[in-house]
Amino acid sequence: MRILVLNPNTTASMTTKIAAAARRAASPGTDIIATNPAHGPASIEGYYDEAISLAGMLGVIRDTPDVDAIVIACFDDTGLDAARCLTDKPVIGIGEAAYHFASLISNKFSVVTTLARSVPALEHNLHRYGLWTRCARVRSSEVAVLELEHSGSDACNRISAEIGRAVAEDRSEAIVLGCAGMTDLAQSLATEHGLPVLDGVSCAVALAESMVRLGLKTSRLGGYAPPQLQKMAVEA
Repeated sequence: MRILVLNPNTTASMTTKIAAAARRAASPGTDIIATNPAHGPASIEGYYDEAISLAGMLGVIRDTPDVDAIVIACFDDTGLDAARCLTDKPVIGIGEAAYHFASLISNKFSVVTTLARSVPALEHNLHRYGLWTRCARVRSSEVAVLELEHSGSDACNRISAEIGRAVAEDRSEAIVLGCAGMTDLAQSLATEHGLPVLDGVSCAVALAESMVRLGLKTSRLGGYAPPQLQKMAVEA
């Protein structure tokens, strides 16, 4: 099995971190192809960054056809619908995967994300996925995405403090980390706080493997772009 794990931003160090998390979660024999576009935003923190990342992201999907599933490794689920128009292979967003996993192991969960401007997009997705009533709150830690790439920053401490507030104020039973750049923090934060802390990259890889094994494909009955339109959209 070959899974494309696509970081839609251009920060290679984050892609390396995402790749490590994906390989830890993958079954033996699953080949993880982790990459990012050559052009686009260095981080994705809101609707504008999402929009300017799409051309590069869709180009990578178009140019990597020999895979069994695709994971979009941005917690905003950037370009998820557009990616599903390009292929009938399973395309999993790490946000959607983590929300569903959290809803299976807790009565309610909180999301701890990066900056406040990312909150509306995540709230929108929760409503769209029908999981808003299971989410107690989407919280901002006020940690910029690229701070997570600097070992000397206090980003982990601020995220941990926000998790503590989520447990005390929201009475959440699980925490979803709302950024792919937080993937390496999940295990230590779960141990520190004594509750499940979910990393969307791991959830998405596990879900993608299951879908491939079940032979499930993206339906072609709605939203499908014919090949000639796919090419035009990516090259526009």
